[in-house]
Amino acid sequence: MKFFAILAALPALSSAYTIAQRVRTTPHPQFLALPCTNTTAVSNVNDANIACKSGFQSPLSSKVIDVKAADKFGVNWGHVIGGAQFANDTDNPIAKSHKGPTIFYIASTSGQKWFKVFEDGLDSSGNWGIDRMISAGGWVDFTMPTCIAPGQYLLPRSMGVQFYMGCAQINVSGSGTKQGSTVSFPGAYGQSDPGILLSIYDTQGNPKGNGTPYQIPGPAVMTC
Repeated sequence: MKFFAILAALPALSSAYTIAQRVRTTPHPQFLALPCTNTTAVSNVNDANIACKSGFQSPLSSKVIDVKAADKFGVNWGHVIGGAQFANDTDNPIAKSHKGPTIFYIASTSGQKWFKVFEDGLDSSGNWGIDRMISAGGWVDFTMPTCIAPGQYLLPRSMGVQFYMGCAQINVSGSGTKQGSTVSFPGAYGQSDPGILLSIYDTQGNPKGNGTPYQIPGPAVMTC
């Protein structure tokens, strides 16, 4: 049996506190709380914990979530475990000052080679993937590739350039046989890569990319 992992990354271009804590599938919703109690970010792309972080809530869940190829899969972030820290928490799921892309990877745990299955960066209106995550109540959903090889996968989910992550386990079914171009974590990103180290503010102080197209870090998204 093959074992894999998914990395969900939301690069936030300033300091923050948020926790990836729930996942869901459609059209057959399954909700699972899998928070990491450590609310601080991994900010060094060469940190050994950049894939799954540390400090998971005890007891660790042994639940495996079934997902079919072509199903939608989502990850939810909240300011603290449970979501809002208090009534009318304007920093839930994360402060609106945070900008950056949302990215999902998948990897086999034997060899830890990762390939990208989703990315959402800066659009033509100057809105970021994280802006859309906030508008969706902390959820980021993507479609599991139709051609992905079946097997058991882990779900690390993170928010970075400061990376907020954790891991859960899923079982993907289908008849696919493919993987995308693989990279290693740590190793896939450099601290000075264009998508990691940059100024996003224009001369008026608007965080809309400073007139420069944003280069999402990592390899191209897997195609079928």
